[in-house]
Amino acid sequence: MVQQVEKVINDTLKGKLKEIFGYSQFRGDQEVIIQNILLGKNTFVIMPTGAGKSLCYQLPALVSEGLTIVISPLIALMKNQVDQLTAFGINAQFLNSTLTKAEMTRVKSDALDGSLKLLYIAPESLTKEDNLDFLKRVKISFVAIDEAHCISEWGHDFRPEYRRIYGIIENIGRLPIIALTATATPKVQQDIRKNLQMEEAETFKSSFNRKNLYYEIRPKKDVKKQLIRYIRNNKGKSGIVYCLSRKTVEEVAELLNVNDVRALPYHAGLDAGTRMSNQDAFLNEECDVIVATIAFGMGIDKPDVRFVIHYDVPKSLEGYYQETGRAGRDGLEGNCLMFYSYEDIQKLEKFNKDKTVTERDNARHLLNEMVAYSTLGVCRRRQLLSYFGEYFEKDCGYCDNCKKPTEKVKVQEDVILILKSVMLTEQRFDADHIADLLTATDNQYVKSYEHDQLEVYGKGLEINELREYWVSAIRQLVIFGYLEKDIENYGIVKLGEKGAKYLNDPYPVTLHKDHNFEEEEVKSEDDDKDSVNGNAHAYDEALLGMLKALRKKVAKEKNLPPYVIFQDPSMEEMATTYPTTQQEMAQINGVGMGKVQKFGRQFIELISRYVEENEIETAKDVVIKSTVNKSKIKIFIIQQVDRKVSLDEIAEVKDLALADVIEEVEHICYSGTKLNLDYYINQVIDRERQRDIYDYFMTAETDNISTALNEFDGEEVSEEELRLMRIKFLSELAN
Repeated sequence: MVQQVEKVINDTLKGKLKEIFGYSQFRGDQEVIIQNILLGKNTFVIMPTGAGKSLCYQLPALVSEGLTIVISPLIALMKNQVDQLTAFGINAQFLNSTLTKAEMTRVKSDALDGSLKLLYIAPESLTKEDNLDFLKRVKISFVAIDEAHCISEWGHDFRPEYRRIYGIIENIGRLPIIALTATATPKVQQDIRKNLQMEEAETFKSSFNRKNLYYEIRPKKDVKKQLIRYIRNNKGKSGIVYCLSRKTVEEVAELLNVNDVRALPYHAGLDAGTRMSNQDAFLNEECDVIVATIAFGMGIDKPDVRFVIHYDVPKSLEGYYQETGRAGRDGLEGNCLMFYSYEDIQKLEKFNKDKTVTERDNARHLLNEMVAYSTLGVCRRRQLLSYFGEYFEKDCGYCDNCKKPTEKVKVQEDVILILKSVMLTEQRFDADHIADLLTATDNQYVKSYEHDQLEVYGKGLEINELREYWVSAIRQLVIFGYLEKDIENYGIVKLGEKGAKYLNDPYPVTLHKDHNFEEEEVKSEDDDKDSVNGNAHAYDEALLGMLKALRKKVAKEKNLPPYVIFQDPSMEEMATTYPTTQQEMAQINGVGMGKVQKFGRQFIELISRYVEENEIETAKDVVIKSTVNKSKIKIFIIQQVDRKVSLDEIAEVKDLALADVIEEVEHICYSGTKLNLDYYINQVIDRERQRDIYDYFMTAETDNISTALNEFDGEEVSEEELRLMRIKFLSELAN
């Protein structure tokens, strides 16, 4: 049998490889994987995106007798792969919810007469009784389970239907299985093996290191400007932008289009025809950028994607890794940019509220890993590889943390203390527990295990009082190989071989300071390119000074705080983009046509004079055009406020929290629309308190709510009251 397989490999496979796919040689483990499948053995393949996973089951399917079933969760990927195989002259079809009854009948007919070689099917379709009956009548060679990480509750895209796959396959017949995934931590790998009952299967694991990908994280400030500038600097290149929600996808796609970027949306809320049409447009280079939801995923196999941008923070590192893996699949340039804010993490935590306790705990662990990856100052590549159980000896030199490192410090006693603590607690606890132990933080588990009696209890306070420092240091020691993760128990850290040797012969270890994205400024090469005069700032300092002087004068004349006229970020943008018409001024963030008509004339005149006197060529390309606000919810709110409908009723009708409605009203107000909420405010805030808050905003230097809360500390003024009064104040005086 082995000799027969070898003959097939030598005489047929290499010929088919060249004839059909155009390759002269196999890559990596492809050849031995295919040989294993053709021997009828269960096979487990862990191979990063772009390394050639699909070929591992497509080629053996073509030389095997019968039909190969490919189970895939992504309708987009099914269509993409079927299109590619059809172009190669191979009869491949998919069976999913997008097909009509007539189309399904044709697919089944091709399978039954033996002309169909590969059938892609969604796990949901696999469970349908009529599909099961049909598959029992077909000669099947083997089953390929793509995106196998969906089996595991610890995977980034867990699908309950995937846990039923093994039982369904057994029901069809005893068939060889090949499970494939691009993202699987050691814990997830273990889950996949157990669920598919393939503990004996040979595992073929390729390195997770995508050497051509550049990883970068930036603070999520002025995110629309950063996004447009980044894409403009990559003009004409293919890219994907991932967003958290369908609404954001639509907004970002529209934003890109009004800024002359050919972009299309892609999410589960679009009908199947539109999704396929948009995908084809991207593949056929009729559009440059596709904007997609993280939750739905993107099954696009396009080799020349040059950048992948995460507009919102993903739910897990597995998801992030897989999505960034869409870039540079041809081995050439691939840039991976993520915008990070802790607000995104908090939103994701809210989404997990309604899950079961186990699911909620799992999701929280995955989110914590995402936060750690984003904020640690350690080489991004080392972090990613460590997460997937792969040790990387040195910094890669090709990520933002390597190019622009955070502050470093050499430590020795800190490392000894951490390793000793892990040993003394019998290697049974996570980083948080060890950090609590070292900083004597009040923790019921530390006391219940009597760890407060250990010699290391509170010893960390003598070195660094911050608990966060110790959590970061422990995570870094895992990445550097001194500590290891326990596969069986998520989050638990154990002493590694390197750590045991270290305790016998310690030496200084370099740790990195964490990022603080709340404090970090937006610094990048893009800002330098967009700087009009090449100053240290993107804005023109001389003009900004003149604008601030004018603002002060206007504010004094009108007896208003300067921020009511224009806030600092708006002024800086004016000094960057030189708006000289009402339309251009209205595009400035935080301005809008209402403010332009009320305060804009003198500012436009000043900028026009300055531009003319200094012979400045205005950087019109730097202006980021705003999308026209077509939001139905905003129009609805304006109409209801005009009718004096209570905000609570608006919230109930739209199934929103009151805070969300107030946030929408704030957006309307800041865009320059005047709203009269007196009818509602008079019901919920007494007149005296209204006067106090109004007077505060009249004299305050900023309209920041946190600052206002501190000012009213002890007076039981709520954030909601402050926000409502700020809307009233700005509507009356600024709009």
